Amino acid sequence: MNGKNITKISFLTIAFLFFSICTSIANPADSAKIQKTAEQEHTGKFNAGEMIFEHILDAHQWHILSIGHTHIAIPLPIILIDNGKIVLFSSSKFDDGATYNGYKLETEGAHKGKIVKTKSDGTVDEEAKLPLDFSITKTVFALLFSALLLCIIFISVANKYKKNRNKAPKGLQSLMEMAILFVRDDVAKPSIGEHKYEKFMPYLMTVFFFIFFNNLLGLIPIPPAGANVTGNIAITMILAVCTFVITTFSANKNYWKHIINAPGVPWWLKIPIPLMPIVELIGVITKPFVLMVRLFANITAGHIIILGFISLIFVFGEMNTGAGIGASVISIAFSIFMSLLELLVAFIQAYVFTLLSALYFGMAIEEHH
Repeated sequence: MNGKNITKISFLTIAFLFFSICTSIANPADSAKIQKTAEQEHTGKFNAGEMIFEHILDAHQWHILSIGHTHIAIPLPIILIDNGKIVLFSSSKFDDGATYNGYKLETEGAHKGKIVKTKSDGTVDEEAKLPLDFSITKTVFALLFSALLLCIIFISVANKYKKNRNKAPKGLQSLMEMAILFVRDDVAKPSIGEHKYEKFMPYLMTVFFFIFFNNLLGLIPIPPAGANVTGNIAITMILAVCTFVITTFSANKNYWKHIINAPGVPWWLKIPIPLMPIVELIGVITKPFVLMVRLFANITAGHIIILGFISLIFVFGEMNTGAGIGASVISIAFSIFMSLLELLVAFIQAYVFTLLSALYFGMAIEEHH
């Protein structure tokens, strides 16, 4: 099997893995977030925190906009497995906190954001087991879209290489070749080694383009883009776990020797209490943890800052119309600046995650003489 086929399989495998994990462990935000809280309805005041979290958290509906008390949203499919039975219906059935077919999207309490079973009177059945939720949430839908987009782009580029052998690349092919060579020559080779980098290239390319594309799509406020995919802790966790698993199973005996019995370390740091081995083992776990948190925090923070600037327009507008107009000029200017900065961050975060993954692989297979 050649490298191109491995890369394609890598893309499809990672995309499927992400879909499976996200649908099983993600805790989407209440789709009723598209309605205002009872306090908002009563006071009519703008709730900046509500608006910001509505946009950065996952949900069972894709909220487009609100006009007064009218909320425009794209419903997504609810897929449940309850006692071996598959239950399928639209998330619009939960609008306004409604109960449908004995199920309800809980808005408060311990099961907030989860689909629970209800009694005949509409109250939550606390004794009933929660159904398995495999619903297509906003994040999962955006995830599938980005995976499909990546497959279309790279399969078309691969076909052009086959069709135009020994010819200069053109159009999209030349653009993608530049990015691929960047990952190979500036990330994989220096970090892993000239003769050992090839087997890690499919994963490194998949991670780089997956993060980069989803970072860019997250900046486009039009469905199916606009979801906070790489700002979802479940997504970044799976990326980090993949890096951890590859590092662990690729490691040679020298790697484990330096963790368990590092040379040059005084014996009293190893015996009777193995302080250095404990520290080194903790480091093995904290490395992927840092990968997970760094990507999640940076992408989420960027979205929050932009939404915060936009919120200032409405906050000052409620105080005074003139203040709202004045704040809008500053807020829009800073929002545009932050959006441009986020374009740079989209690339930097993809680069950093890929580079650190490559460095971990390089350390795991490095030969010590």
